[in-house]
Amino acid sequence: MNISYNLLKKYLDNNLTPQEIAEILTNIGLEVENIQHLESVKGGLQGLKIGLVKSVGRHPDADKLTVTRVDTGDGNNLQIICGAPNVAPGQKVVVALHGTTIFPFEDKPVKIKKAKIRGILSEGMICAEDEIGLSADHSGILILPDTAEVGSPAAKYFNIADDYILSVGITPNRSDAMSHIGVARDLAAYLSFNRDQKISLTIPDISAFQIHNHTLPIEVTVENSDACPRFSGVTISGITVAPSPEWLKNTLNAVGIRSINNIVDITNFVIIECGQPLHAYDAKEIKGKEIYVKTLEEGTLFKTLDDKDLKLRASDLMVCNSDEGMCIAGVYGGAKSGVKETTESIFLEAAYWNPSWIRRTAAYHHLRTDAASHFERGTDPNGNIYALKRAALLICEYCGGQISSELTDVYPEIIKESVVSLKWSKLNRYTGINIQESDAKKILEALDFRIVSEDEEGITVRVPTFKTDVLRDVDLIEEIQRIYGIEKIPVPEKVRSALSYSADKKDKSSFVFGLSNALTGFGFREMINNSISNSKHSEVFYPESQDSIVRLQSFSNIGLDSMRTSMVFPALEAVHYNHNHKQYDLKLFEFGKTYSKNNNKYLEKEHLILLVTGSRFQESWNQEEQPVDFFFLKGIVENILKKAGISGFQTASTENEIYQSMISYDVNKQLIASIGKLNTGLLSYFDIKKEVFYAEFDLEALLNLGSNSATFVPPPKFPSVRRDLALIIDKKTSFQDIEGIAFKSSNSLLKEVNLFDVYSDEKIGSDKKSYAVSFMFQHPDKTLTDQEVENEMNQLLKTFSSELNAVVRH
Repeated sequence: MNISYNLLKKYLDNNLTPQEIAEILTNIGLEVENIQHLESVKGGLQGLKIGLVKSVGRHPDADKLTVTRVDTGDGNNLQIICGAPNVAPGQKVVVALHGTTIFPFEDKPVKIKKAKIRGILSEGMICAEDEIGLSADHSGILILPDTAEVGSPAAKYFNIADDYILSVGITPNRSDAMSHIGVARDLAAYLSFNRDQKISLTIPDISAFQIHNHTLPIEVTVENSDACPRFSGVTISGITVAPSPEWLKNTLNAVGIRSINNIVDITNFVIIECGQPLHAYDAKEIKGKEIYVKTLEEGTLFKTLDDKDLKLRASDLMVCNSDEGMCIAGVYGGAKSGVKETTESIFLEAAYWNPSWIRRTAAYHHLRTDAASHFERGTDPNGNIYALKRAALLICEYCGGQISSELTDVYPEIIKESVVSLKWSKLNRYTGINIQESDAKKILEALDFRIVSEDEEGITVRVPTFKTDVLRDVDLIEEIQRIYGIEKIPVPEKVRSALSYSADKKDKSSFVFGLSNALTGFGFREMINNSISNSKHSEVFYPESQDSIVRLQSFSNIGLDSMRTSMVFPALEAVHYNHNHKQYDLKLFEFGKTYSKNNNKYLEKEHLILLVTGSRFQESWNQEEQPVDFFFLKGIVENILKKAGISGFQTASTENEIYQSMISYDVNKQLIASIGKLNTGLLSYFDIKKEVFYAEFDLEALLNLGSNSATFVPPPKFPSVRRDLALIIDKKTSFQDIEGIAFKSSNSLLKEVNLFDVYSDEKIGSDKKSYAVSFMFQHPDKTLTDQEVENEMNQLLKTFSSELNAVVRH
């Protein structure tokens, strides 16, 4: 929410700078995320004055220059050299004095200095419009009317807006702070307590509100008081819809609201002033002079203010006339009933809506309006009459209106202030310090809480209805603590902690932590993506599994309408974002869940994913740039399996909707991981132009199948023996097949199998390939003889021949 520094000072007179206010607000829970200096003209015309040209003479050494004498109101006539053809005695002009910086239109700033021009001293500058940033006009100097006051600041004459805008991050529970008066109330409470200043809010007076006539009565019927606990309104006739006055335009523009017309602008101004949304209806569109607050039939079409047709639900609360709906209550206006240029009378509404009704409707129809954002958090049910009268007075003043009906207020059950009690012992226990009872009471009273009773043990207060977030004693503690000052809680010099360990050998958090450390050691960075995703991703790439998608019943973003069915889609969105920001070399990992449903049962599955794209090493003087590839990621995957304590896994080439090529890892026929190159169709879908390699682990399988124990093996005392074989095998045979068969057929002497060369050509056959494989043998208790190694190799050859149809290449 944007807060105007100038407007805030109208409700709370103080001499604090914007930076000081920002620091205070942040300390009391209203975090100021940004401060922007706002000027309607760059530089704010600072240092420029209104001057009177007293005399004009020719420059002795320049035909196009004149020597002028200008009175700037200080009793001295400045000598200024001017090159404009339209300068003349008696003119009121804008003068830039020595030391002033001007900001030309679409040009760099210029500092004005005393200087000699062709030998004649010039003590300032008579300005044209473009030279001071007012417009692009450079036809001559700017000549002002005779009414301009000599010596007065140009900024005052041109009514230059100069303001600071504080961007405040309002948390969802702080609906009371979604207005300038709400923010001023918190600020006043802080200053009253911490700086011992007697500060009170200046709330605009509404005592002038009166009924002018009764020519336009409108009857209101609320059919659902649960959805609409209070509905108030009044008619105003004789209005003229026109552009707003400059002060109103500037105020709204400062906080980011576009000016529309005087009626709509006044309702928007009251929202930012006191936090109560209002709605103005064209009175002639209220058929039958009757308003009904009710729901309509399922599927009823409603045309919104921006000419879109919405299909209503039976649970959408509407404000209707005797024939049709005029407005989605508290959310969005209708095309017919809104204020138009021809509108002459209005019905002004100020209602209190049940937040849950507004939240459901706004989310379902994706209508994130300013009014809805206020109502769904909760407005003050007892503050709407003030807002209604405030807006009505402004409309009468600036739109020429007259109050033409009694004030309607349908309020069947008054919402009373809740009562909350707090024990002093709990306050001190929760805050960690001893807050004086008198200080706590002073803070609560400054925040408009009313003390009902108190004793040695605690206090009971009435909670103002605008404090919708204060429901329990811990909420009172929060109110006291944030005004008292969180920074006053001392930080202990020592931190005491008990060491603990998990008796469970397969402690999940330790397991995940260990894998994270290993991956960061490999150069990976962790990413955390949203568990909510776009159902279209799954519908495109997994069309047969649409029924298993867990869809959200309500959502505000059509791109986030379901729980993710795969970890790959959010990951590729992260890749796309990084590529758009010129970050092409990515090694990422993520722990997360996928969600699905089957036979009305909801399932969650935990995963670990790895993703690499771009270069493995960046180019440098001592090495060439090396792109990542399948085998780089495969090495990482198998290292992770070893880290998890998994050995004896089997691999197989399989097919999948998202991979161009893929290998799966199984243990006892249970899939634990998959790895591959993502297919170009998937990458094109996410507008990714570089290759992406992706691996996914079943985290639960890793945890359950892995071993958390380590066994010490002493270094071997006897040498190992290596033998090499060049085998001609079928192209479909993989190295994993060779490795697996080797360890199965050999006894414990075989320690290592490695592929060190791959060869193929037409001589060995188009469907064949040659693998050069090394075998490492070793005995723990003696040196192997040549015959023992030969026996092992003969057994391997026999097995490769029978199971793989392999032959030795000579």
